[in-house]
Amino acid sequence: MASGNLSNSGVDNSSLPKLNLLTMFRLGLFQMGLGIMSLLTLGVLNRVMIDELKVLPLIAASAIAMHQFVAPVRVWFGQLSDSKTLFGYHRTGYVWLGAAAFTLISFIALQTVWQLGLSLQNSGWSLVTYGWAAVLGLLFALYGLALSISSTPFTALLVDITDEDNRSKLIGVVWSMLMVGIVVGAIVSSRLLERPEICGAAILSYNPTATAKVVNIAQLQASVNPVFMIMPTIVFGLSLLATFGVESKYSRFSTRVIKSDREDQISLGKALRVLTASRQTGVFFSFLLVLTLSIFMQDAILEPYGGEVFGLCIAQTTQLNIPFGIGTLIGISATGFLLVPRLGKKNTTKLGCIAAAVSFGLIMMSGFSANVGLLMASLLFFGLSSGAITAGATSLMLDLTAAETAGTFVGAWGLAQAMSRGLATVLGGAVLNFGKLVFGSPVLAYGTVFGLQAVGMIVAVILLRRVNIKEFEQDTKNAIASILESELD
Repeated sequence: MASGNLSNSGVDNSSLPKLNLLTMFRLGLFQMGLGIMSLLTLGVLNRVMIDELKVLPLIAASAIAMHQFVAPVRVWFGQLSDSKTLFGYHRTGYVWLGAAAFTLISFIALQTVWQLGLSLQNSGWSLVTYGWAAVLGLLFALYGLALSISSTPFTALLVDITDEDNRSKLIGVVWSMLMVGIVVGAIVSSRLLERPEICGAAILSYNPTATAKVVNIAQLQASVNPVFMIMPTIVFGLSLLATFGVESKYSRFSTRVIKSDREDQISLGKALRVLTASRQTGVFFSFLLVLTLSIFMQDAILEPYGGEVFGLCIAQTTQLNIPFGIGTLIGISATGFLLVPRLGKKNTTKLGCIAAAVSFGLIMMSGFSANVGLLMASLLFFGLSSGAITAGATSLMLDLTAAETAGTFVGAWGLAQAMSRGLATVLGGAVLNFGKLVFGSPVLAYGTVFGLQAVGMIVAVILLRRVNIKEFEQDTKNAIASILESELD
């Protein structure tokens, strides 16, 4: 029936072109870029700070996590992209501005890491050293603001340019490309970093003021700096290529509701009223917090785990992301085409959570035996589990998003994920510090983190049982109608 193509305003969307597969993959280039940046910050930078420069894990993790703790602005940036255009676009202009900023800031942050390392070598944990750590935290906060400016409008764009019948396919493609970015970033970065002079004893030099040999920071700089020049430049180019011309051709934003009642007429305060109208918003928000916290707690410690427990050097620990990325890519694809149609979104997500809990146990076992092969296989299984979780939970997230306030809802879900990722990064470093103090054994210290993640996945399953999409849709529909009626009175 033709009515299936009508927007909420009664406008026929059938005249607008349908998103083709090539454009879906082109949009995925933006997520691919985010995967590369995640690899650089949480992989390379974190590993260099903790293993090579001997920065305390809690301080390193806290500085990096600052980019997640500014996440509350995601709600505002989402609503801003709903109501104000930039460079003539509701979404694309914000994507470009944010991408230019976060790629530039990543290189500046790396230079601050070198200053932190030099200060630590020369004067230990002095006031100057803590000052550099604070500057690094500030830079990552700015990095997070730039990510929010870019990624929240991008996700809202995915809602704008799709209908219910092709949205899940787009999500599968775009989030698969995120993992492609992590894999490609890991391969390219490991090749750029695979130099004998920065592996093992080759980067150690004698410092007469120290009791032992220390890392030669100049050699590290010469090898790592080019990576943070080449890769972010590529990422910015991918962001432009991914979004150029897409919004103007495919966006249904202006036809989703009547012009006088469009989202640019709904203020942030009213959008928040819609956001909080259903108790299901709080239920799903809590689920996302626990889920994301449990999945990403190892982000800050995986590369150091490979270095300290398995004796791998920087290029090799970077490659740990490859089996995880490949597993996630396969998991997302298989879930979208096989599991979700058969099991449904909630059951698929539940299955992924249980499998992830098992994978954390296997990662712990690999450390006790120092078996790199088992570690790689465990990370592949963890990737498969994460793929199922990503596909299932993301589909649920978009089902729990009102078209009239898409940017605000996407900002809220992004806030839940970003805050919990920030907490996960800090908690991973804190638990690792605690484990080292209590156990004295690196294997037990890292194993404490993985064990806590497994427990968190079980808690996420319990929260997932309370999610009810129909209740959300009815509550949100009533709230929007109430707001629009009050405007007419």
